[in-house]
Amino acid sequence: MSSTADSLVIARRNLIRMSRIPEMVLFGLIQPVMFVVLFSYVFGGSLVVDGSTSAAGYREFLMAGIFAQTVTFATAGAGAGIADDMHKGLIDRFRSLPMSRGAVLTGRTLADLVQTTLTVIVLAIVALLVGWRIHEGIPKALGAFALLLLLGYSFSWIGALIGLSVRTPEAATSGGLIWLFPVTFISNAFVPTENMASWLQPVAEWNPFSATVQACRELFGNPGVSPSDAWPMQHPVWASLIWSVVIIAVFRTLAVRKYRKAAN
Repeated sequence: MSSTADSLVIARRNLIRMSRIPEMVLFGLIQPVMFVVLFSYVFGGSLVVDGSTSAAGYREFLMAGIFAQTVTFATAGAGAGIADDMHKGLIDRFRSLPMSRGAVLTGRTLADLVQTTLTVIVLAIVALLVGWRIHEGIPKALGAFALLLLLGYSFSWIGALIGLSVRTPEAATSGGLIWLFPVTFISNAFVPTENMASWLQPVAEWNPFSATVQACRELFGNPGVSPSDAWPMQHPVWASLIWSVVIIAVFRTLAVRKYRKAAN
């Protein structure tokens, strides 16, 4: 209970800090909105989805990928924030307090999850305005959003580990984006995997990011669900859950261990 209470206190501290820097939240909202508009109207009508080049069909195909990209790109901000706290000596102040060591990182990742949730809500409104629709009902749609937020939370622990492993916030931002680009683009987010080179298809289909995108398309009832025989593509909801839980278990352990060494 003490660790939970400590984590919530740290989360509250980070949320207050975010509210006092509104431009940080604003910029986080603008980027995914730009992706929606650019991909929808630049690529819409030029790519084949389910045998059609319909611009409206591509927009529905696209949105699960944009949602997933948005929650995972928040990882870079999480890493930069932790690196900034380390750089400013804030961790030394926390070390002097009678609190759980892991609570500092847990609180930070929970605060980032709240910000990500706000971004996803705004993004969903924009998506509805450009023509995206839910076809499987509200309960399944809420399940899809829950999977997205779980994926974002799991990736934030990767960002936390990166933030603890570098010396400056700038390095954390760069390090947080370098690995995200191949993860998000070697996937089924923006194009069907069957259009990829044969050797690249298995990489994309076993990508944790692809599993969540596939699960969201099924739960939203959007077009473009891959016909692949790969297990994650056949059971995307379970694959998404398993991947996210494994990532949290592994990278939370590594990040807390790294934090304890840094705080000693």
